[in-house]
Amino acid sequence: MHMETEVRVNVIKRSGEEVSFDAAKIVNAIRKANQEVDRIHRLSDYQIDAVAELIVKKVQSGTRAVGVEEIQDMVETGIMEMRGYEVAQKYVRYRYKREMARKSNTTDNGILALIDQMNEEVKQENSNKNPVINSTQRDYMAGEVSKDLTRRILLPEEIVRAHEEGIIHFHDSDYFAQREHNCDLINLEDMLQNGTVISETLIERPHSFYTACNVTTQIVAQVASNQYGGQSFSLAHLAPFVDVSRKKLRASVVEERSACQESMDDAIIDRITEMRLREEIKSGIQTIQYQLITLMTCNGQAPFVTMFMYLDEVPEGRTRDDLAMIIEEVLNQRMQGVKNEKGVWITPAFPKLIYVLDEDNITEGSKYWDLTCLAAKCTAKRMVPDYISAKVMKQLKQGNVYTCMGCRSFLTVEDSQRNPDGTNKFYGRFNQGVVTINLVDVACSADGDMDRFWSLLDERLELCHRALRCRHERLKGTVSDVAPILWQYGALARLKKGEKIDKLLYDGYSTISLGYAGLYEMCVRMLGKSHTDPQGKEFALSVMQRLNDKCREWKEAEHISYSVYGTPLESTTYKFAKCLQRRFGIIEGVTDKNYITNSYHVHVTEQINAFSKLKFEADFQKLSPGGAISYVEVPNMQNNIPAVLAVMQFIYDNIMYAELNTKSDYCEACGYDGEIEIVDDENGKLIWRCPNCGNTDQSRMSVARRTCGYIGTQFWNQGRTQEIRDRVLHMSVGTCG
Repeated sequence: MHMETEVRVNVIKRSGEEVSFDAAKIVNAIRKANQEVDRIHRLSDYQIDAVAELIVKKVQSGTRAVGVEEIQDMVETGIMEMRGYEVAQKYVRYRYKREMARKSNTTDNGILALIDQMNEEVKQENSNKNPVINSTQRDYMAGEVSKDLTRRILLPEEIVRAHEEGIIHFHDSDYFAQREHNCDLINLEDMLQNGTVISETLIERPHSFYTACNVTTQIVAQVASNQYGGQSFSLAHLAPFVDVSRKKLRASVVEERSACQESMDDAIIDRITEMRLREEIKSGIQTIQYQLITLMTCNGQAPFVTMFMYLDEVPEGRTRDDLAMIIEEVLNQRMQGVKNEKGVWITPAFPKLIYVLDEDNITEGSKYWDLTCLAAKCTAKRMVPDYISAKVMKQLKQGNVYTCMGCRSFLTVEDSQRNPDGTNKFYGRFNQGVVTINLVDVACSADGDMDRFWSLLDERLELCHRALRCRHERLKGTVSDVAPILWQYGALARLKKGEKIDKLLYDGYSTISLGYAGLYEMCVRMLGKSHTDPQGKEFALSVMQRLNDKCREWKEAEHISYSVYGTPLESTTYKFAKCLQRRFGIIEGVTDKNYITNSYHVHVTEQINAFSKLKFEADFQKLSPGGAISYVEVPNMQNNIPAVLAVMQFIYDNIMYAELNTKSDYCEACGYDGEIEIVDDENGKLIWRCPNCGNTDQSRMSVARRTCGYIGTQFWNQGRTQEIRDRVLHMSVGTCG
């Protein structure tokens, strides 16, 4: 065969692996079918080559990777065009047999591909899971089985088809079969004050701050092994144990000094006590930070955990000052970082930190202003903490200030859920799961027709509704015994053994999330302009309002707390982009990237300053009550803390929840500690490279980037890597400096 068989366009195999297109495989497949028919009906070698050449031209003229199924369709059509009807029949029959063989056990290829590190989608679907280690692979293998059961048995065909085509995304199907849920807001106060049970062992109220920290890490690990999403706990629940230790330490100091006949001056005793207390706080926080980083749950990763730091969550006076001491120690330890295997201080991914900005810490001269300055330094060096504005949150959440369940999933304020003192209840509640609508697909399917868009949007939202109900129904009937730490021993409830969790799925105790993605690209396809344009913003907000209206409608009818959620697309950003390209081809500004935009965010390539971006996105956070977070991309700010503080003060006045994406990289090959860059290799694949020495070995570099609220440290698929490379800075080096 005298033709070029290698082309630059890739083929997407069924396993998710992308491989180079090879025309010789087409020739071989046709020849096999050709040998199955009588000689009189066979195609000539010339005809077979002609079919292959035609397909090569079609593939080369495209602008995207094509799927195996698409190529097989082209082969069938090509054979028919050569009047090889009998050969085409044999080819179709062979193709059908192969399809049936695959469906007899759909998990084999997926499992083998991930074990061999060949499945690009699976091995980098989570930027905090190392896909090489056994525990992660076991989790992924179990996930492949769960996905298979979910696709073939547990979900309606229309939901599966919509998910596979990228019309919607049914999140975390690798955990769906196990009846697990998404995110938690741990009721640590109840568990510490009233005791809990861990691995059938009674854990009573701690008698020191250090013990309380130790118990907290065990609770977090247990919770993480019984759900698949993020979880959060508040440092305010640890604060009362500082005084428990203070009293215990003081008694010990008095006893020691009395035995040694030393001065019993109260001032001296108090000073020694406080010194020892500081050391215990340091040890306790170190226990939390290091144990949470080094713990590995049953799904092969450190717990996706967030620590909440809100001074006004405890009474003013000694307890609040004690909480401030805890927060100070957390920030100092996080600024230091952790040592990697080479002994180099690096940025850890967990725990995520959230610091609340309020009247007593946001202005110079306020009581806890020094703590806020420390938080700014920590953010500049290690990307955390992130910031919640108590001022804005109270406006949006009926006077309440509380943490998200992980990176951005917020509980809704429910009048039906109250604490004994009448305040709104948040700790102990959870999220049932997420289904995301691909708004870009709605716009592309409508082909720019506005009436068609709204009609399709309603259809797709009802599809999401049915998928969300599948999540809800899957959790119904779950007995508390499957996860005692969650349902029986205080993390989420204190149900009896054998009791079902059903009552926790209704009336606001838990939420269930309608996610959305691609608001920017939706506007470009429908209006030809970004949602930062006034006309685009009006349209985008009206779409957001429709999502909220639907959630309200479903909630009133079913007493299930549906809420709109700004989806943190990680690997799904790549999946959606590839599906859009397959369905609609390349549309400039819409489908011409290997990613689509997270939720309502300003597109990563759009030039906009930090303050304008935060102000603009604040309007969209109001319409994402189920969860949202905004960010600004900044350069190295360690030498410009006033600029960081300026952003923090702007957050306080303008937006509920935001973060600064700084850079924190290290090259082990040469010791460079600046920003590792993303470049194209000779095959057009995006790789990471040290700008100082040229090192491209990922195992010899430490890279930390914010991808979905959490910091990722295990690198990313090609779509997310392209998105990271495309990000423009929202602040210059000299801003406010």
